[in-house]
Amino acid sequence: MRATVAIAKSEARASSLWQRIRARDAATGLALSTLAIMGMTKNTGKTVALNHVLAQAAASDVRVGVTSIGRDGEDHDQVYMVPKPPVLVWPGSLVATARATLQRAKARNKFIAATGIHSPMGEIVLVQVLEYGEMEIAGASRSTDQRAVIALLKQCGADLVLLDGALGRSHHASPAIADGVILSTGAAIGGGMGDVIRKTRDRLAILGLAQAPAVTRSLCADLFAQGGVGLWARDGTQLFAEPIATLNAGATLLQFTDADIGTVAVTGAVGRSLWRAVQTLAENHPGLSLVVHDGTKLFVDQLELAALQKNGNQVLAQHAIRLVGITLNPFSPFGGSFDAQEFLTTARASFEGYAVCDVQLEEQENLHD
Repeated sequence: MRATVAIAKSEARASSLWQRIRARDAATGLALSTLAIMGMTKNTGKTVALNHVLAQAAASDVRVGVTSIGRDGEDHDQVYMVPKPPVLVWPGSLVATARATLQRAKARNKFIAATGIHSPMGEIVLVQVLEYGEMEIAGASRSTDQRAVIALLKQCGADLVLLDGALGRSHHASPAIADGVILSTGAAIGGGMGDVIRKTRDRLAILGLAQAPAVTRSLCADLFAQGGVGLWARDGTQLFAEPIATLNAGATLLQFTDADIGTVAVTGAVGRSLWRAVQTLAENHPGLSLVVHDGTKLFVDQLELAALQKNGNQVLAQHAIRLVGITLNPFSPFGGSFDAQEFLTTARASFEGYAVCDVQLEEQENLHD
């Protein structure tokens, strides 16, 4: 917290993470407008990463909007009852939160509007922060409501909306909601450093699905616009495309086992039943491509993914997730903490191609420069 406050109150240089957040996309020329922050599990430093971004935004005069899936900023973890860092908000920031949380706010704020959107903790309201302080934030839980809240924050002047995630729920990381994602990982996952690295790599394999080639995305575009399941032959001929629920699609797919299938596209969630059907098709048709909306729709583990990808089979995303960075928390409230510098060095070597940082370590280094 001391380092975070110091960054925003001084003219310290922008952190490496903040520079990536504000970098313009090479293809579109646009900077991120919505950023999701998600944790591998509880106590992996998600709130610390959120506070770092809030402080950097304040130092850069970027007006942010903040909301959450679930709840963040409470004094103690509601599962393990260990102390949690508060969410630190800055003057000018916009916050979308359940009305009941405002009673516990330690930052003066001004009511802007009621949204008419309800959460498990009550109606979501919009406020503007008037002075630096602590807030508890509880936002909408449904995807449609999240998109509506994000739109309202932008209408009220937010240049960047930060969406704080929740344990075990990654749909907010979907490109349908967020332009980019920060993944927080750390010692609280449990096991040794090698276990944490392995489990994080497994999550990255799912979230980081490669985007399908342009020709494949064009082939599947109409299906993803309407929703459902589609199959195409290797020559691009459409074999099937219907807006059926993916939960019931396994039996439908297996009707085409003898067809010359090249591509299967599924717009909804891919669970175990559907995955088994895809496995059967892949065994009969080496080189098969499965296209999902994005990595958040895939509810299988990395080993299952790797097994399917044998024999030239591919799992691709119609809309790839832009992973802006991976943040590290070497501390665990349950014991088994890591040396911060060793963890950072090991993670950077293990996650090649990803921007990896320990925001607190970087803040401390900046203060001593």
